[in-house]
Amino acid sequence: IAHLEDCSEEAMASFEAPQPKATDCVTKVALNIACDDLLDMDAFSKSDPMCVVLLNSSGPHWYEIGRTEKIQNCLNPKFSKSIVLDYYFEVVQKLRFELYDIDSENCTPEEADFLGQFECTLGQIVSSKKLTKPLVKRDKTPAGKGTITICAEERNDNRAVALEIAARSLDKKDFFGKSDPFLEFYKQTETGWQLAHRTEVVKCNLNPIWKPFRIPIQSLCDGDVEKSIKIDCYDYNNSGSHDFIGSFLTSLCQIQQACQSYAAEFECINSKKKQKKKGYKNSGIIIIKQCKIVKEYTFLDYIMGGCQINFTIAIDFTGSNGDPSLPSSLHYINPQGYNEYLAAIWAVGNVIQDYDSDKMFPAFGFGAKLPPTWQVSHEFPINFNPSNPFCAGIEGVIFAYQQCLPQVKLYGPTNFAPIINHVAHFGREALQQQTASQYFVLLIITDGVITDMDQTRTAIVNASRLPMSIIIVGVGAADFNAMEFLDGDDGVLRSATGEAAMRDIVQFVPFRQFQNAGTAALAQSVLAELPDQVASFFNLFDLKPPSDPCPS
Repeated sequence: IAHLEDCSEEAMASFEAPQPKATDCVTKVALNIACDDLLDMDAFSKSDPMCVVLLNSSGPHWYEIGRTEKIQNCLNPKFSKSIVLDYYFEVVQKLRFELYDIDSENCTPEEADFLGQFECTLGQIVSSKKLTKPLVKRDKTPAGKGTITICAEERNDNRAVALEIAARSLDKKDFFGKSDPFLEFYKQTETGWQLAHRTEVVKCNLNPIWKPFRIPIQSLCDGDVEKSIKIDCYDYNNSGSHDFIGSFLTSLCQIQQACQSYAAEFECINSKKKQKKKGYKNSGIIIIKQCKIVKEYTFLDYIMGGCQINFTIAIDFTGSNGDPSLPSSLHYINPQGYNEYLAAIWAVGNVIQDYDSDKMFPAFGFGAKLPPTWQVSHEFPINFNPSNPFCAGIEGVIFAYQQCLPQVKLYGPTNFAPIINHVAHFGREALQQQTASQYFVLLIITDGVITDMDQTRTAIVNASRLPMSIIIVGVGAADFNAMEFLDGDDGVLRSATGEAAMRDIVQFVPFRQFQNAGTAALAQSVLAELPDQVASFFNLFDLKPPSDPCPS
């Protein structure tokens, strides 16, 4: 272990940038992104843009901190999903905004056409509040006439507005069918209306009911209940040019008052139609069935309020790793006591153990034949003690791995589903809880080859409804396309039968990309999505921390 520490410290020393400490002055900032005049990469339609936002951790190393939704057939997109990050006044935080044309459901940014990028610091955006700059290609030449506009707003109010909305008698816009309506919510700012939220599209329905949703109160009205809010209703068209149905102005105060007795109803007005048509009444009625101001707890609220995060570690012992007695194998321990699995367990384990309350880790292997019967197991405790699979700290996991390796035969197939279902069982039990007291994280360390893809997809879709996340660390230089696919960043992961995951719970990290990048870069990448996954799950189910900390 000492040698592993030395190895990693040496590799990391040259790259360490001064990292923000928890005590540094910090505030949350939400970035809203829009673009104009993007390059058109599609022959028969327009580009389908998505923006990926990266933060520079140290030297040449960038890691993703978030991405917007994809907007179909649009060269002037206004993205409704904002990117929220911590702003440290005393640290230069370099950001890069990359635009991609995402043509299909499972298309990753790596496979997509590149539409341009822009680099700046978070400080530049915060100080100008609204920044519009030209996009450039990777060779720094202009990306056509493309520009990006980034607006920053401070998030120091953790309340959100929970809404349930329907409509009736909307105008029919489609020649052969009914309209496909969606709503857009706008906040009034000094520079005009700013998009705060876009609902999903309800297909072929003039009396739609949208799924319940929440909008941060600062995004909607800066926390001012008297401030004007604009709500637009559109009929969605695949071509990207959506038909305007109607609009109305209101305020949070007005909605709340109207909701007290019964649902609040607002006439949806199309001013052009109103001018032309003599007996025009409206283009439909928008019904706000429920409007509540709720407190949104943060990840820190949950941790400091007593939520326990339980990590389980699963190690790939399948034959695709190579014979452990040969130097070419990922499981071969060299004379210095090092291999890539040990390095990954040590580096990633040290990141996660700070968040695990008791530092006792259940550690499992999968895909090996075990003595004495030499049956293949897809879920065995690496300390060979089924009644107590816990290892004391990361040192305990490393010791158990070193003892286990010579005793088992690497075999196959590579099945992820059994170990995912194993942890999901505890997640299901935790759902009985009345507060946010337990959350489970499964860390899978693998060479990336997977046999039971359909069963794994189903297991992940089922687990997405539980207090559970999965972090997959890929070791070696294999093709990790399957792992990227499971990390549903590019769209919603679906089971083999087409059932959609309720939320994205998988984070994939290719270990080799971070081997020389320093612990901070690795830590940031491993834990990039976890805080949001924890907070969004418990907020979704309205579960409070076991002991309510002071509001953050």
